[in-house]
Amino acid sequence: MLSELRKGDVVAVWKLDRLTRSLKDLLHIMEAIKNAGAAFKSITEQIDTTSPGGQMMMQIVGSFAEFERAMIKERTSAGLKTARAEGRIGGRRPKLTNEQKLETLRLIKNGEKTASDIARLFNVHRKTISRLLLKNGSLTEQLDKITGHF
Repeated sequence: MLSELRKGDVVAVWKLDRLTRSLKDLLHIMEAIKNAGAAFKSITEQIDTTSPGGQMMMQIVGSFAEFERAMIKERTSAGLKTARAEGRIGGRRPKLTNEQKLETLRLIKNGEKTASDIARLFNVHRKTISRLLLKNGSLTEQLDKITGHF
């Protein structure tokens, strides 16, 4: 967009954070717009850089937006740290419970069902079963202890 700007053009955005995430980038973009002889308008913040007051407001709003992002990042990090300390982890919940995983390993080890059969049984994708078989040595050991195979 910046390479296509001509004198008299106006770059309009809904909100400043839709244009850039940092004040440094915002200032560089604003400089490029100014050098092209174009203007800038932010609809939500009602900033219009065709006037000196609008230019000042754009810089102030940009500073506050960057401050707000930094605060959100800090709060998010603190929340994640607290959650980890309480034993919670992020990410998607496991498709299978530990009991279902053990049952899967038992059924396959005993030759009672195929991985595809188990995937249909637990309503999961076949790859979920394949990954379980590849990476869960500890569950295999648990199964051996339960079934008496050492």
